[in-house]
Amino acid sequence: MPRLSVIVPCFKVQGFLSECLDSVLEQSFHDIEVVAVDDRSPDGCGAILDEYAARDPRVKVLHLPENVGLGRARNAGLPYATGDFLLFLDSDDTLVPGALRAITDRLAETGDPDVLVFDYARTYWWGGTRRNALAEVLGATSDVFTAAARPEILDLLMVVWNKAYRRDFVEENGFQFPPGYYEDTPWTFPVMLSAARIATLDRICLNYRQRRQGNILSTTSRKHFDVHEQYKRVFAFVGARPELAGWRPYLHRKMGEHCLDILAKPDRLPPAARGEFFRNTAELYRAFRPAGADQGDIAALGGSYASYRLRQQAGRAGRAGGRQALRVRRAAQDRARRALTGLRALRPLDENLVLYSAASHQGLRGDPAAVYRAALEHAPRLRGVWVVRDAEVAAQLPADVEHVLLDSPEYLRLTARAKFFVNDVNWPGTLVKRPGSVHVHTHRGTPLKYLGADLLGKPGARLGFDVPQMLRRADRWDHSLVANRHSELVWERAYPCHFASARTGSPRNDVLVTGGPTDFRSRHGIPADHTVVLYAPTRRDYVRGGHVDRIDLSRFAADLGEGHTLVVRLHPSLATGPARGMGLGELHRRGVVVDATGEPHAEEVMLASDVLVTDYSSLMFDYANLDRPIVVHADDWAAYTASRGAYLDITAEAPGHVSHSYRELTWLFASGGWRDEESARLRADFRSRFCEFDDGRAAERVVRTLLLGEPMPVPARVPGPAGPRDLPATT
Repeated sequence: MPRLSVIVPCFKVQGFLSECLDSVLEQSFHDIEVVAVDDRSPDGCGAILDEYAARDPRVKVLHLPENVGLGRARNAGLPYATGDFLLFLDSDDTLVPGALRAITDRLAETGDPDVLVFDYARTYWWGGTRRNALAEVLGATSDVFTAAARPEILDLLMVVWNKAYRRDFVEENGFQFPPGYYEDTPWTFPVMLSAARIATLDRICLNYRQRRQGNILSTTSRKHFDVHEQYKRVFAFVGARPELAGWRPYLHRKMGEHCLDILAKPDRLPPAARGEFFRNTAELYRAFRPAGADQGDIAALGGSYASYRLRQQAGRAGRAGGRQALRVRRAAQDRARRALTGLRALRPLDENLVLYSAASHQGLRGDPAAVYRAALEHAPRLRGVWVVRDAEVAAQLPADVEHVLLDSPEYLRLTARAKFFVNDVNWPGTLVKRPGSVHVHTHRGTPLKYLGADLLGKPGARLGFDVPQMLRRADRWDHSLVANRHSELVWERAYPCHFASARTGSPRNDVLVTGGPTDFRSRHGIPADHTVVLYAPTRRDYVRGGHVDRIDLSRFAADLGEGHTLVVRLHPSLATGPARGMGLGELHRRGVVVDATGEPHAEEVMLASDVLVTDYSSLMFDYANLDRPIVVHADDWAAYTASRGAYLDITAEAPGHVSHSYRELTWLFASGGWRDEESARLRADFRSRFCEFDDGRAAERVVRTLLLGEPMPVPARVPGPAGPRDLPATT
């Protein structure tokens, strides 16, 4: 008996079917069966299924004598499923790599619940990806629960394919799919309300394909009237079970919201049928309305269709008027800003005012934060003010840090008067640089990949990126900080502007040179004697979204063995997208790895680690200051350079050993080669070239030379590193 049965109904999806089946059969977890149901598909689906069954005994194929529709095709597959748990996968969707392993691990961890709800991402035909907007609901608890204990679980999309169901639970309750559209509704509500033990998995396991054409529910048809019968079935189920009577108000509201949503979509109902649909919905609204129920947003169903249409038209007019008012307001604000800037330009600059920003106004981070702290120590007369993007970021600042919100009146006042501007990202284009003001651009590390004007020859990498506009903003720079002569040459080529290169070193690297403190290990419960392996992959420009899983993190953590902790830090641009939902967040929760992507200070993570594994992240140039081992995992170097471009061949000028496959990577750690003499020699050569000006006093040098105008010599040689941690002996 397999652990999982995956039921796949198929109808007119021959172009997507192989991708769907491959996503299941090529999973790392193999204890499965696939029950594929050919719903009398008129295309080549049946033949494709037979081909898969002929070469993989895990595939069972059922050819139906007539087309019965999606719900009843699933029903047809149920008697043939023998697994402990059931999954339903639509044949144009796909599982993500590692999904079934994560599902089975979570099932075991929660003691085989009745239902396991997992996450998904919408993947659009034009290449975009968007994670489920309510993903936080799945990570709210690690315990099993009921819908009554956590009703917010029902706010998730009411579909069948984002769950695993204990087969005995389904059979004991006789759950079946009805015919017609919206067949998931009378399955999902009864299942979720009946389940005594529900668990969640905060991991994207499925890609929900958003087709340009061919999606059944996006077809204009009277079949959308089926939704009314489906909700009648839900209310009949609840009505037969007195213990569920308390759910009637909730279901009544859900029914009204769902039907009004269908009515509001322009592509669902034929125009002539819209009034009839409203009246049928209103009839249900009255028939099932509990006494004293709060009507809320569905109150329109208590009136006539004519009244509903008037409200809709008024709402559209109001939204259009609001958009026009917003445009007028913004135009007035722009005029006021220009006028205000002109008036304040008549006032002298404040010679002691320094404005700071980092990572697109995300608070005290990186090089600007290091300069700010050095100014507090060496130039207390300077007033430092941070520009932050919103109140949420402001709330995270220390209480004694002065700040201003972006685009606020106070921001406009300060930007018109400040003498100094320190940033690692360009300031907004609306900021007008006054004569005599000084802009210090710190950048965000030593460049490996193409940037700035060099992206003009890489159309994929600059998709959606306006290079001329970026260069106009860079025209405001007065000083460009560099940590080495390589950076100096690159910046002057990539940003053909009028700045002067300042050989100061990277301020954020001072702590790496001097060996500052970090509580990262203690905060994450990492034993003091563990070897901490920091894995820091960068984004890829050859895939939309930038995220590619080059390493199976769970496998890598296991292969490192006892006495090791794997810490993962994704590229900052991937921190808020779906990348962490592809397994990293779940592995962190289970203690398999430590997710350091959200750590605001990369320096603290680096200081807490013993070795860096990266592909092409610029973090390696900073990490070299620690004189600790670095391994470059370059299994897609050709694709990376073809899409993005690189200023040097990091596989030939690496800071340590280079692996070109996962097997080579694990061999380096199993053999101890990651920290052998050759690794040390490569690292020394790398440091001599790329840590040239990092002497531990870069932030002080910026303050003294660029803010105070005092002389301070540039370091003439490579400094002594902070030194390696005392590592446990290789076993």
